[in-house]
Formats: sequence, C-alpha cells, structure tokens
Amino acid sequence: MSKIVSEETFITRRRDLHNNYYSLTFGPLRAAPACRPGNFIHVKLPTSDIYFRRAMSVASVDPKAGEMEIIFKVFGRGTTRLATFRKGDRLDILGPLGRGFSKPRKNERVVCVAGGIGFPPLFFLAADLVASGFDPKQIEFFYGGRGSLDIIERARIKKLGVTFHPITEDGSVGRKGLVTEYVQAMIEGHPGDKFRIYGCGPEGMLKATNQLGMELGVPGELALEAPMPCGIGVCLGCVVPLVKGGYARVCADGPVFAIGEVAL
Repeated sequence: MSKIVSEETFITRRRDLHNNYYSLTFGPLRAAPACRPGNFIHVKLPTSDIYFRRAMSVASVDPKAGEMEIIFKVFGRGTTRLATFRKGDRLDILGPLGRGFSKPRKNERVVCVAGGIGFPPLFFLAADLVASGFDPKQIEFFYGGRGSLDIIERARIKKLGVTFHPITEDGSVGRKGLVTEYVQAMIEGHPGDKFRIYGCGPEGMLKATNQLGMELGVPGELALEAPMPCGIGVCLGCVVPLVKGGYARVCADGPVFAIGEVAL
C-alpha cells in the first residue's frame, strides 16, 4: 500500500453524466502520481452531519497536474451531498489506499468486466495500460448495465482504442443479456489465447465472474466494494471470508483480490 497522505484540495471540474452519475476532478494533490488502478481514496465531506469518510474508486489520474477524478452514482447521504459540490469547493482526501491491480503479462489478452458503477477502476486500468504501451487491441472491455443510461462514458472508452462490448439487460445499448454470458462466449471462442480477467461491479456479477474464471482456468483479479468506515484496516468493518479460511480486510488487504481467493 502506498504511503497514506491526507490532503486538502479543491474541485477543478464537475460533470453531470446523467441518471444520477457524476464526475468530480480535484487537485492539486501531492499523492496523485502514486495512485494506481484499483486504489481508492477516502473523502471527508465538510459537513457536520456526515461523520465517516466515503471510500471512492479512482477513475483517472493526471500526474503532471496532480489531479484525480472520481465517478460515482448517487445512492445515499454521502453521495447525495457529494453531487451538490461545484468547482472550487474544498475536499479533504486520504489516500491513495488499498492494493491495486497487477499488470498483465505481454502475451495475455486483458478482459475488463465492468458492471454499473464498477466502471471507474477498470477504465483507469485500461487507460493506464494503453498509456504504458500495452496494445489496446488486446483489451476487451465488457460493460454491463440494466439499460442505456447505466453505460456511461462510452465515447471515452472507445477513444482508448480498446474493443468495447456494451451489454444491457433490456437490450437498449449493445447486446442484450448479462455481461458474463458474453465474456464466457468470447473466451471459449478463442481456445488458443491466454486471457487475464479484471472485474468490478455488483455482487452478483462479481460472483459470476469469479466462478467463470475458476471454471475456465483463467486467472484474474476482482475489485470488491464494502463499507469502509476507517479505510486503513483498523475498524474491521469490511472483512470478507477467504476460501482458504480466515478473513481479509477489503480496505487494507484489497480491494483487489485474485479470482478464487475470496468466498463470494
């Protein structure tokens, strides 16, 4: 885990992505260059009625400008408050925190499996790989949602040059069905290729992705979500059971775990 740093910073850009999805970019942050795909930050809201920080996945980083971006959907009190923030508003950021994704091997095809708001860390991963010289044609980006409004930032994904697979349950964008069905079909359709899966999304999708990886013998990693009151492994509010026995803290031992590691 990177050195934990708490910094006060300011929002430099706010975007309404519609359907209660928002993007906030803030900086400058001295810790920005240390952030890696899969890391998260802990956001302290400057209000007296919300005590605990909110854990947020990082969607992008600009190391030169010292800026970070988060993309979130409004669900509860914290994200409702966060959605009201505007350019120039102040935030206190703790991080980067947690264990991020590992790099794929050069001979592996990357399969990103995103569901709903699980999109940000996988977009960060894909963008980071492309920027580091990984062939974007070797990245299959699957993105599932209930309908068209849940598949955000489509143009931004396509701009990376990756192979983009939007999947919606109602068929309003891309192909109709569950995202893991198409991931399985793609992998089974290329028996001679080596793949590595990276997933983040709703619990059901993560379970299916985890099972798929184990059944097909495809290695990979999953970024989990859990309540994280402290974010640094002290409160034990985010523990998950391990397949080999015992428990792990999502905030400190994760949030990224190997496929087959956690009992989902």
